[in-house]
Formats: sequence, C-alpha cells, structure tokens
Amino acid sequence: MGEFWPVPDALAYLAGRWRVERSVRDLTSGDEGRFTGRTDFRPLGEGGGLLHEESGTFVWQGVARPAERTLRFLPGPTPGTADVRFADGRPFHDLDLTTGRHVADHPCAADLYRGDFTVRDADRWRTVWRVGGPAKDLLLTTDYVRESTDHERESTGYVRESTGYVREG
Repeated sequence: MGEFWPVPDALAYLAGRWRVERSVRDLTSGDEGRFTGRTDFRPLGEGGGLLHEESGTFVWQGVARPAERTLRFLPGPTPGTADVRFADGRPFHDLDLTTGRHVADHPCAADLYRGDFTVRDADRWRTVWRVGGPAKDLLLTTDYVRESTDHERESTGYVRESTGYVREG
C-alpha cells in the first residue's frame, strides 16, 4: 500500500489501547521534552463515540512529571470521520481518516494549532502539531502503536477485518 493507510471507520480504527511516544520541541529555544505513556479509546455510551484518556510521564528540562488529558471523539458525518472535543465538550478539531491523512486547524486565543494526522497501517498512526503564536513556536510529534489484545478489541464493540476495524453487528 502507499504512504498512508485509508481508514473506512475512524472510531473503529481508534478503539482500544495505544502506546504513546511524543516529542515536544520549542523551536525558539531549542529545548526538547518527551512524553511516554498510553492512550485508551473507550466507548462513550449512548450517542456513540469514544472517550480518549491519555496518561504517562512528561520530561521537560530534566524534570519528570505525571501528565494526562481527556478528549471525546464523537461520530462524524461519515464513518471515516470524527468530531474531536475537549473533555468539557468544547470543539477541538475535525478528523477525516478516509484517505489515511488529514490536516486540522485549532485556533486558540492568539495561537494556531495545525495538526497533521497520518495513518501508517492497521496498528500505527502519527500526529504532528505545529503550534505558533506570539509566545509559542512548538512542534509536537506523537507516535501511536496499538497495544490492544483481541479480548480488549472485543470489549470495545469493534472487530478486525482485512480492511481494518469495523463495528460489530
């Protein structure tokens, strides 16, 4: 297959547990940090969608700290898409993985976050966020590798087929 792996159902693809490694570079100062941890995509319940819970350790300037975040991935207008929201329901960005690649923007006060999402295969994807503004010039690169077992996959309501993960039933 080509450089990107098309995803017919974004929520089915994302469901489960992922190992996460993120580099954070301050392009102005040259400082670099690293996050390592896990992300779980679990069913939200009624209305569909997935709860994205990320937790791990962030090391910046030699100091390690626990770090976590929660997002909601809601069903988009077509199965290959999602509406990504912060935990409190505020909009974050859209996501369309039907071609295996998507670019999304998120304006935040004076800053602009531009995310480039690439799906490499059934078990690996990457996000690259460029953050620019009056006081920020950052590059965040995150690699996700699937950890889900067949049992975990079954508990999310999604199954693996030759074309990727799809909803059961």
